[in-house]
Amino acid sequence: MKKQMPKTEEEWKKRLSHQQYKVLRKKSTELPFTGKLLYNKETGIYNCAACGNPLFSSKTKFDSKTGWPSFFKPISENSIEEKSDNSLFMQ
Repeated sequence: MKKQMPKTEEEWKKRLSHQQYKVLRKKSTELPFTGKLLYNKETGIYNCAACGNPLFSSKTKFDSKTGWPSFFKPISENSIEEKSDNSLFMQ
């Protein structure tokens, strides 16, 4: 895994697109069924848009019918951090 790059929020705003910044830094989401990778069937690795670290393999992608790309396993246990989300009265 690549070394993390501490940045200020202003640096992140300059590095990322507006949509990337909202999703990666502010816990937002794309609108369902609008993402460019939702119907992607190419073989390969999905990397973090911010740091470039590998996150998921196309071999673990599945259609969850939710409108977002879904994966059943990360590249490694250190690739992602899971956090509970209890917003909107559900988990």
